[in-house]
Amino acid sequence: MLWYILKLIILLPMIGFIAWGCLKLAKKMQEKAGIGGGSKSIRIVETTMLSPTLKLAVIEFHGREILVSASRGGLTRLAEAPARPRTAESLPE
Repeated sequence: MLWYILKLIILLPMIGFIAWGCLKLAKKMQEKAGIGGGSKSIRIVETTMLSPTLKLAVIEFHGREILVSASRGGLTRLAEAPARPRTAESLPE
């Protein structure tokens, strides 16, 4: 029993550190590949789940905000409007 607790005390933090390191490495690789950072022509502003199979999303694309419905059948454009000005709290870090 003592051997089990000793292994648990040693291996549990080690597994947590490895998981944290993998997440940091994946983030760094995405930034290096240009995924998830930098300037993009498309940005997801907001999403709302209406049901397990239906989601609404506001997508900003070239200065326009487009409301789309995402379901199992695909995407449907519902509305379009000029993009709202971005505030300091909505800017990515």
